[in-house]
Formats: sequence, C-alpha cells, structure tokens
Amino acid sequence: LTFYSSSYKIESLHLNCYNSYPQEEQMKDSGVSSCPQRLVAAGRRKNLEFEPLSTTALILEDRPPNLPAKSVEETQKHKLEYEEMVAGAKRRELKEAQKKKRQMKERHRQEDSISNAMVVWNNEILPHWDTTKGTRRVRELWWQGLPPSVRGRVWSLAIGNELNITPELYEIFLSRAKEKWRSYSETSSVNDSESDGGASLADRESSLDLIKLDISRTFPALFIFQKGGPYHDLLHSVLGAYTCYRPDIGYVQGMSFIAAVLILNLEEAEAFITFANLLNKPCQMAFFRVDHELMLKYFAAFEVFFEENLPRLFNHFQTNSLTPDLYLIDWIFTLYSKSLPLDVACRVWDIFCRDGEESLFRTGLGILRLYEDILLQMDFIHIAQFLTRLPEDLQPHTLFTAMANTHMISKNRRWAQVFSALMKDGIKEMDKNNSPALRS
Repeated sequence: LTFYSSSYKIESLHLNCYNSYPQEEQMKDSGVSSCPQRLVAAGRRKNLEFEPLSTTALILEDRPPNLPAKSVEETQKHKLEYEEMVAGAKRRELKEAQKKKRQMKERHRQEDSISNAMVVWNNEILPHWDTTKGTRRVRELWWQGLPPSVRGRVWSLAIGNELNITPELYEIFLSRAKEKWRSYSETSSVNDSESDGGASLADRESSLDLIKLDISRTFPALFIFQKGGPYHDLLHSVLGAYTCYRPDIGYVQGMSFIAAVLILNLEEAEAFITFANLLNKPCQMAFFRVDHELMLKYFAAFEVFFEENLPRLFNHFQTNSLTPDLYLIDWIFTLYSKSLPLDVACRVWDIFCRDGEESLFRTGLGILRLYEDILLQMDFIHIAQFLTRLPEDLQPHTLFTAMANTHMISKNRRWAQVFSALMKDGIKEMDKNNSPALRS
C-alpha cells in the first residue's frame, strides 16, 4: 500500500465550486448571457453548504511488483486503514470549515454592530457631548466598546485638557527636544569617551537613551514604531516633547506604550495633548513620579477588593508571598497595553476614559477572576510570569464578563471611599492591610 499526496491543481476555488453543481443547474435560463448566469448561480451558492475541497487526497496502489504480493487479509486491513484516514481527514477539514464559517459570521455581526454604533456616536452623542456623556444609554454603549473611527475623539474628550495645552505649545516643546537631540548627538560624536556631570548624564539617559531603547520594544510584533517603521519618528517626537514639557518627570519606562496607543488613534498634536493630560491624572502621576507611599495605598485598596471578590485566590497569593506590586506596576504603567492584546487593551482604555482610575483596578481583578482556576495551580514564579504576559487568545467579551462580575464595593464603600480612608490613615506599612478605617 503506497500513499501519495494529491497533485491535482485547483485553477480557481470559485470555478470548482461552480462546476460542482449539475450541468442543468448551470444552464438554466439559457436566454440570459453567461456572465449574469454565473452571478445568479453565485447568489444561490451563498446560502448553500458544501464540503471543503480536500487537501489531503490519497492515492491507493498495489504493492510494487518487485515485492511479494499482499495477502487478502493484509489488503483488506490496509484498505480499512486507508478509508479511516481519509474519513478522519475529511472530518477535520469539515470541522475547520465550520469553525471558520462561525468566525466569519461573528466578524460580520461585529462589523454591523460597529457600523450602527458609529452612526449613533457621530450623529447623536458627539454633537451633544456635554449633555449625553453621563446618560445611562451612552454609558452602556461605552461599555460595549467604542467604534475605532470615533475612539480617539472620545478618549480626547473624556480625558480633557485641564493643562490647556495647544498645538502651538506642542511645536515649541518639540523644537526644544529636537535641539536637545542635535546637541546630544554632536556632544556624543566629539566627546564620545568623556563623561558629563551627574545631572547632565542622568537627563541624557532618561530623556534620550531610554526613549530610543523603549521605542524599539514598543509593540515589536507590529513593527511600526521601530526604526524604519512609519510611526517611529512620530512616537519619538511625542515622547521627546513631553520630557521637555515635564523635565521634573522626564521619561519613565512604560510611557512609550501609552503614547503609541494614542498615536494609533489621534493626530500628532492631539496625541501629545491627551498624553500629557492623561499622565497628569492622580494615579498616573503617583506611579510615574514613583511616589512609594501613595503607590502602596493604591496596592492596599486593590487588595481590599481582591479579598472581597476572590478570597481563595487572595489567600493563595498571600501563601506564595505574591504582592500586588509584582504585577500591578506593569499593568498601571502601560495601562495594560503591554500585557494585553492590543484590541483588548483599547477596550480597557475605553472604560478607563469613562470610569477613571477605579476601572484600572477593576480590570486587574477581572483578569485574576478570569484565570483564577489556572493561577490556583501555580507557584510564585509561574504566577508572576503568567501575569506579566497574558495569553494572546484572550477575548474582550470574556474579560469584560469577568469585570462585570467584579463588585467594586466593600462594606458598602466604593473604591473612592476606601482609597480616601487609606489616605486619611497615612499608614506606612500598607502592604499589611492594617488600616483601622477599613476594619471599622
């Protein structure tokens, strides 16, 4: 028994599908020209199902003449094995075709939903933003995900511009950044082996070298922000301008991911304006200025709701000495854009723009809820590794279902009230979660 892979050629998938119909079906309405006739047949085929063309066809032949002939039993045995192989291959291919059909159907449903939502956002919500943004209907639409075509504009409106930055101001800081780069380049080429003063060296590392390094690691799979990519210079400009705008903060690792997501959804100047205002929010300012005491309070507030929602997993983390800083810092610094698939991260940003900092910690709890059973089986090292880089196949609807089942109320107090109580206590050892205000 010899098996050969099929060698037939498929001239055209559509032509073969067309020719798979009986001849009389193809020749109906012969008074109509052949081209419209094919269009009619194609229309009929859209609603018909047929088995996919096999790519694993096998050719059965007798044993070569120079070898002993098979016995009847052996011939029958090989024939049955062959038929089982072919049947199994057909089942797998049919199953794969059905899966692709379901995926296509779901994709079409999503496209229709996005198209309808886009009309609502453009015609009903955005023209009356101030009066509609807080309504129940708009909040529900927001939760379902913003259409990509309006996402950037909604983010910009929701984050606001309390800093009153203008496009002209951005150009000023961008010019300063470019001058700084030129000066650094000239100094490096002339005095490559010399060391500058401490302050100059620190500034150079944070504002220039670190930016270049981080840009190369920003969404590497997309290869649009790396050197030679279409958005490399744009990302470099936004980050450089920010270091000149806020030299007290400079560049901090993780900023490149936030700026990159904004650049994908906004024009250059608007991306900078939104970036600067976003980083000026209390939570982001605490993390990017590395305010340890304030960061510990955020971690403590998170653990209050962690224990409330997922007590088994909370105890498992406690047993393994896994503290929130080991995974939350990366999530908060990049607003989940590094750990989550990009499309899922954008959905998380949608809710962050709607609900503020509370949604960031709710997202974290949603992730822990989603993977609770897996995490309960892991030790310290594997948990930390898993939470740093979450599965690529994570779907938005599964995460948002887990988030919807996460309650941000503890002892009749919401996130803001719990965090406010922690702020009043002024506790240093926040990681022990020993706040009297929270125990009362």
